[in-house]
Amino acid sequence: MPDRYDLPAGFRWGAATAAYQIEGAVGEDGRGPSVWDTFCARPGAVRDGLTGAVACDHYHRYLEDIELMKGLGLDGYRFSIAWPRVLPTGAGTVNPAGLAFYDRLVDALLDAGITPLPTLFHWDLPQALEDLGGWLNRETAYRFAEYAAVVADRLGDRVPAWITLNEPFVHTVFGYALGTHAPGRTLMFEALPAAHHQLLGHGLAASVLHERGLEVMLSNNLTPVQPASSSPADLAAAAAYDDLHNRLFTDPVLLGRYPDLSALGVPDDIYGAVHPGDSDLIHTPGLDGFGLNFYNPTRVAAPTDPGLPFTLVDIPDAPHTAFGWPVVPDALRQLLLHLRESYGKALPPITITENGCSVEESTTPDQPRIDFMSAHLDAVAEAVAEGVDVRGYYTWSLLDNFEWAEGLFRQRFGLVHVDFETQRRTPKASYAWYRDLIANHRAR
Repeated sequence: MPDRYDLPAGFRWGAATAAYQIEGAVGEDGRGPSVWDTFCARPGAVRDGLTGAVACDHYHRYLEDIELMKGLGLDGYRFSIAWPRVLPTGAGTVNPAGLAFYDRLVDALLDAGITPLPTLFHWDLPQALEDLGGWLNRETAYRFAEYAAVVADRLGDRVPAWITLNEPFVHTVFGYALGTHAPGRTLMFEALPAAHHQLLGHGLAASVLHERGLEVMLSNNLTPVQPASSSPADLAAAAAYDDLHNRLFTDPVLLGRYPDLSALGVPDDIYGAVHPGDSDLIHTPGLDGFGLNFYNPTRVAAPTDPGLPFTLVDIPDAPHTAFGWPVVPDALRQLLLHLRESYGKALPPITITENGCSVEESTTPDQPRIDFMSAHLDAVAEAVAEGVDVRGYYTWSLLDNFEWAEGLFRQRFGLVHVDFETQRRTPKASYAWYRDLIANHRAR
């Protein structure tokens, strides 16, 4: 069996973060409010009433954080750009101070020998656009393409590759269907126009980036779907969930069409959101790389709730992270092979753009995170040995951060511990392990 060092020369090692989770400085230098600022102000929306107003204070401490990246020996750093920091109302007048921050960040990364990999949208939609309907409004896709042009024109001379969206499935379901994330809407399947408009925004932004000679990726959280049994009802439920979680967000981009959503009770035009020509706008720009975020597989049984065509059930005998997510590393190998088999030549080279786990702060010496990363890198190596083209691995996350509705203190994903009261950074055992792994791989 290949081990984690059996990865090709030139394999890229990185770490990932997101703007609202680490930057803080939400009211500084002209930044406008985002949906997450509004959501955090809603009583009971976030555990303990916490917010990302300060988070890791990365806006002021980015040079310290780049030194931590340099100490790891990273090839790349995946971060997101805060749309409301660049365009405070989502469109129109550009905020020079906001763009200047990312200018400084990019230059400092390059000075440290680290390639920037920016994500244009990681869930922090400008509140002014949400007030006009957010991603339920088709016009948001066009504003997104305009925003992409602004940022690419400023940074594209130094940043060769870009990610348009992060996890449109999660943003659609948690933000618009279930209401557990910003903007907190509870529309169930009628949230799916937000999925289509994000994909439309991706296609429009991809065209903008390609026009400037830049490479384009899209990162989504995908999951292997396991039926609870071989019964026809469980198999049908698993297929419906696979269409919703996986194929809804990959088929339009890679194949130019949506999967059959009839099992979900969703009309072909996704409640009027799909217009003639949209499939070409989403598919035609193409992808230069496929960003895969992976955390766990999903087990599905026949529905028990009449409002859903499936029921999510626990995976027997699997250990769990502090977040309660099942740990099944071989599911990543299975997923990588499944992607190659499903999409063939339409699938571009893959980069693991997120993979990691939350570990209880009291756990010493961070062994569960080391075991998680080691086992998942073994799974990547096995998939590569079987012919899957995987070019890099970005762990989630560099820093402990604001973990969305879970707040600040409970779910810690970082290689670096952050004391949110003092902002002191302390590398964990997993930081040293990852540093040594990267060095050993380069020394082969």
